[in-house]
Amino acid sequence: MELPRRRFLQLTAGASALQALTGIAQADDYPSRPIKLVVGFTPGTATDITARILAHGAEGLLGQKMVVENKSGAGSALAAEYVARAANDGYTIFVATVSLITIQAMKPNPAFDLGRDFAPITLLAKQAVVLVVNPQSNLHSVSELIALAKSKLGEVLCANVGVGSLPHFAAVLFAHRAGIDLAHVPYQGSPQAVNDLLAGRVTMFFSPGSTVVEQIAAGKLRALATASDRRASVLPDVQSMAEAGMPDFDTSLWFGLLAPAGTPRATIDKVASAADKAMHAPEAIETLKKQAFDPLGGGPDAFEHYLRSEMSRWSNVARAAGVKS
Repeated sequence: MELPRRRFLQLTAGASALQALTGIAQADDYPSRPIKLVVGFTPGTATDITARILAHGAEGLLGQKMVVENKSGAGSALAAEYVARAANDGYTIFVATVSLITIQAMKPNPAFDLGRDFAPITLLAKQAVVLVVNPQSNLHSVSELIALAKSKLGEVLCANVGVGSLPHFAAVLFAHRAGIDLAHVPYQGSPQAVNDLLAGRVTMFFSPGSTVVEQIAAGKLRALATASDRRASVLPDVQSMAEAGMPDFDTSLWFGLLAPAGTPRATIDKVASAADKAMHAPEAIETLKKQAFDPLGGGPDAFEHYLRSEMSRWSNVARAAGVKS
């Protein structure tokens, strides 16, 4: 028998209220088991380091372990799709980077939708990206690198960590702005790319700062510029890309947390609060600073606004540079 409209609305409202109360009850008990932090890159990468710093500090605050799980591939798209399809109970969380945005900017029909499939939790940290070369290349400046690339069109080998990743996107943007062509060599992660750069198998790499700070200090790699408008505090002697003659070139790498869409807001707030405290603890700040990170935060609403602005910015860059997958 068909229900009268008023009765139907009453039942619907009651069900919604019960669902909300159930969500609150679940959040009160959350977490009752270990939380999985899914990283879209290999161990030792900047994203992996960020996740482990977070896990170390947040476990005591949440009363449960945070287990880092690496699912590398497709510039973190595989990990993102995995989390998007996970249960929205707060026990599977994606450690996202700007690569998620650049992938969206490049591919019109991705396997996931950032706005539809994820719930923002909070920003974690930001890190400088550094343009590095092998010292044996005799390249000492950005202008010398551009001159080399113009004399050997399409022959300068540039390492990246997957199509759509920030290192790849930064290199394509750099080539577009400089009027050069580069030969891209993909790697599973930045440590593997740096190993080949150290061995002289590739010429250049836009690397996360944490991966190359020690090699730069030891003279094993030469930093030509930080890929931003200002110098990095951990590399005060390395000029910015703006100083090197290429203004408005900010490809800093940020890291944040995303949960599957539909995760209870109370659960999201609890994770965001723990993450903010963990990343701003004195021990965490000391570790972050040594590896070219700056801690961030802000919670879910601020992160949602930031994601929207980043999607707009990188989509415009992709169109201007003709970046395609």
